[in-house]
Amino acid sequence: MGKKEILRLLVGFRQFREKFYQGEKSAYEKLSNQGQAPKTLVIGCSDSRVDPAILSSAGPGELFVIRNVANLVPPYEIGGGRHGVSAAIEFAVVNLKVENVIVLGHRQCGGIRALMFPDETKAGGFVHRWMQVAEPAKERALEFTGSADQNILWRNCELESIRTSLDNLRSFPFVVEAVRERGMTLMGIYFDIEKGELLELNERGTFDPIHI
Repeated sequence: MGKKEILRLLVGFRQFREKFYQGEKSAYEKLSNQGQAPKTLVIGCSDSRVDPAILSSAGPGELFVIRNVANLVPPYEIGGGRHGVSAAIEFAVVNLKVENVIVLGHRQCGGIRALMFPDETKAGGFVHRWMQVAEPAKERALEFTGSADQNILWRNCELESIRTSLDNLRSFPFVVEAVRERGMTLMGIYFDIEKGELLELNERGTFDPIHI
């Protein structure tokens, strides 16, 4: 099973190479010679069903993507350990000077479920510690959802975690500066896997469907 899957991936790479490396002016010739210049940073979940490039039909070089469990942004801090997510955000904002930052949450997020129902999901130590970043989202979801159905509570926490990550983004001085000085935009987007819909966090603080 494993070898068959790897072979399929290698065949996929061959198709990728035929698509993007053919001809004298291939897509990757330009990307190789000029370097990357993505306009948008997407902070998404590691979930295999939620690939930002696939969801947006983006081509090579269009998106700078950070993926982690539950698409979380930790608060800004100096010291205290290794900060892979923070380093990637800094690189995208300061060095690549992206124009947009999207926090992309989604329905049926396993990380959020582990946060909400740790006894049920048996989240390990690494997952448990990481998900503490979203504790404010859990508290808000519990506060306004009450004793509702687990699925509703789960979904509400997924939405609230996007809000928490955006709040944490605004704790980074270089993010605040980029928003103020060059108009970089921060967006919260929610992908409903079950319905095939996107919701956007609007200025009123609610999530509305995006109609395209």
